[in-house]
Amino acid sequence: MSKRALISVSDKTGIEQLAQSLVEAGVEIISTGGTKRAIEAAGIHAIGIEEVTGFPEMMDGRVKTLHPRIHGGLLALRNSSEHVKALRDHEIQPIDLVIVNLYPFQETIENPDATFEEAIENIDIGGPSMIRSAAKNHRDVAVVVDPSDYPVVIEEMKANDSELSDERKRKLAAKAFRHTAAYDALIAEFLTKQSGEEYPESLTVTYTKKQTLRYGENPHQQAAFYERPLGSQTSIARAKQLQGKELSYNNINDADAAVGVVKEFTKPAVAVIKHMNPCGVGIGESINDAFQKAYEADPVSIFGGIIACNGEIDADTAVKMKEIFLEIIIAPSFTEEAKAILKEKPNLRLLTISFTDTQALEQRISTVSGGALVQDTDTLSFEDVETTIPTKRQPTEEELRQLEMAWKVVKHVKSNAIVLATSDRTIGIGAGQMNRVGAAKIALEQAGDQVNGAVLASDAFFPMGDTVEAAAKAGVRAIIQPGGSKRDQESIDKADEYGVAMIFTGVRHFKH
Repeated sequence: MSKRALISVSDKTGIEQLAQSLVEAGVEIISTGGTKRAIEAAGIHAIGIEEVTGFPEMMDGRVKTLHPRIHGGLLALRNSSEHVKALRDHEIQPIDLVIVNLYPFQETIENPDATFEEAIENIDIGGPSMIRSAAKNHRDVAVVVDPSDYPVVIEEMKANDSELSDERKRKLAAKAFRHTAAYDALIAEFLTKQSGEEYPESLTVTYTKKQTLRYGENPHQQAAFYERPLGSQTSIARAKQLQGKELSYNNINDADAAVGVVKEFTKPAVAVIKHMNPCGVGIGESINDAFQKAYEADPVSIFGGIIACNGEIDADTAVKMKEIFLEIIIAPSFTEEAKAILKEKPNLRLLTISFTDTQALEQRISTVSGGALVQDTDTLSFEDVETTIPTKRQPTEEELRQLEMAWKVVKHVKSNAIVLATSDRTIGIGAGQMNRVGAAKIALEQAGDQVNGAVLASDAFFPMGDTVEAAAKAGVRAIIQPGGSKRDQESIDKADEYGVAMIFTGVRHFKH
């Protein structure tokens, strides 16, 4: 039977009800500071921590529970005669239940006005120490760190003479160690950033489960969706779902890709994604205009697509979208009229997301068997590169606008990647091919008659002149590519032969 509980919580949700249930079960409560005041305000008696330790809280509360009379009571093995004797010799009473959660470190550093000193003061020391002591000794001590577990703890204690089962205590202990590990991971991440280290000798990251998914990439695979606590606000993990079915594993991946494309543009832009690749991208004077262009870019592949828009969806645009089978529409907002129109398709997911996040972009983490790859996000813009023009013909002002459009899109296409575009929409995309000329042929075939006068962007250099020749023969008038091949001159000569302007950026945009 649990006889003594120690309660010290920053999140006081439900603590009065829990304390009352413990008292009714005959459990004596020890508590600290604000928690003790909250419990006593509810008319429940609690023993002060200083009455147990014989020492007052000191050093602005930094030292209060770090004492043998606390940790001895937590760590003593009840089936060890030696431990029991030590408790008796040193007048230490066992503690059977620990209810602790930690200083609000995450909430503190999420506040842009918080100082470094405030962040440091919100690093809990005594709390994790008590949690770890109790969790280590979970055969004898139950530890609860999450208010959502209070009801099941109360119910089980009522049903079992104020005791918790070994299975329950083991589950609570595992959760306790996850809790402290996540807490320490946030602190480590914060201090690592403060010290300017980008790739430290060890990487510890933490994620919080947002939802259990119906299945993974395929129905036979289990999956869940986790959110990074300090992640970008402009992310699918922070999106608000207004209507529609639950998001699937593939939906989330595609939605992330769609948001990445439209973030490239300041003008109204719409991107349509299928299987992690853009199949149509349009920009215009309005979202309605941009959507029409994205649709016309590939009216076949848009079926079952995922759409991201960097501006509000109005009624006129919603009417057009409703006529097509779409999985998801992502936008910063929807007018009330647009929501009413799209509500007629109840399975269609509508997500709102911020496009004004000023946080630094996160590093990308990809797992491999037995390890992880970490890299900076590819955020290089057209304005960041120094271009050169190796061909005899210079691109026109209109061609430069077209090339910029194509270059912004090609970095979001799986390699090998080729994008054909006008100044305001894509007209052909070749993605994920094993050779570059193969990707170009797919894009050219998709563009058809529209290719005449269009431009081409390549995510990497041409290893030979065949891609330039195929594009020029089809009617492409300007090309943008990184350059840097040993056979660049062959591509330059082919461009000159057909009167094609070509820009070298010196920057590759592989996406695997």
